[in-house]
Amino acid sequence: MPAYHSSFNESPDMQQVGNLAVLPVKTKVRGPAPLADANSADIIDESIDLFRANSLFRNFEIKGPADRLLIILILFISDCLAKIGSTRTPPSQIEATKSLNTLSVDNFPIPGDANFPLNAHYGPPGNRQEADFLRQYLVQVRQEMAARMVERLYADGTGQPNKWWMSFQKRRFMNRSLA
Repeated sequence: MPAYHSSFNESPDMQQVGNLAVLPVKTKVRGPAPLADANSADIIDESIDLFRANSLFRNFEIKGPADRLLIILILFISDCLAKIGSTRTPPSQIEATKSLNTLSVDNFPIPGDANFPLNAHYGPPGNRQEADFLRQYLVQVRQEMAARMVERLYADGTGQPNKWWMSFQKRRFMNRSLA
């Protein structure tokens, strides 16, 4: 059974840095990402929707630049779940928001850095300006992903993270981690 791929691979006006797609995002976080239409799904919604199905796969065939962004976001979701699940008692929604926001802005490697775990599949940015743009874009997308993950994990109103989402905290997509 094949993994699920991004529907944004066919976007005709897709901007790229290296071979990673820079896609529009519905966000209130400041940054360089183009703004998406508020009524349509963006890459963050798609990543959250495809996370549980794709996290069961060890192999993932990359079919376009949007798939590369999808991989980074799925690995970040795994890191978010691991961060929330690492405490002895489940954190409250406010604690989870603080924790994931800190995780999203922490220093992290980008494609082309020596310690980026998937450098074999990603092209490095062409120059220093592209590298800075990519880092700012990924920080913005990670912040928005962290905010939406907290909304999704605590949607039931009990103050505890959703157990069906937390059951994926130890699963590793492609047996990799961004951390």
